[in-house]
Amino acid sequence: MTTRAEQLASRLEQGANALAEFAGRLSDAQWRTPLPGDGRPVGVVVHHVASVYPIELDLARTVASGKPIVGITYEDAIKKMNAAHAAENAKTPKRDTLELLRRNSAAAAAAVRAFSDAELDRAAEVSLNADAPLTAQFVLEDHAVRHSYHHLAKIRAAV
Repeated sequence: MTTRAEQLASRLEQGANALAEFAGRLSDAQWRTPLPGDGRPVGVVVHHVASVYPIELDLARTVASGKPIVGITYEDAIKKMNAAHAAENAKTPKRDTLELLRRNSAAAAAAVRAFSDAELDRAAEVSLNADAPLTAQFVLEDHAVRHSYHHLAKIRAAV
């Protein structure tokens, strides 16, 4: 394990833990509060963060292998995926959601720790970012690492 990979994994764990701790203290009413500008309830958003770690790691592994990410855009793929996820998981119990967050974030952190510095430095075009050539480290930071912090800030503001 490299120092950089360990630092990325630790930041991912810190964000996931902060989200889990905050969400775990929410009342049932707060758990069901729709997020302004998003519309999804808090609990669905926490479940969303938990459930996309494997996808986010697959994207980073793709770039780390030197292959481009093709055909994934916010409007066409991410927005549809988020809507389908919200419909399918609207009633997932809080304890199940928090367990999924803990389990998937731990697996994601372990996967991040397996990246070499050479893999973190490798770049490929990423359709989600206008086909910019981005490094695997950037993809990890912009998705798997940042995701829990991003949604935690929105959840805090909403409740």
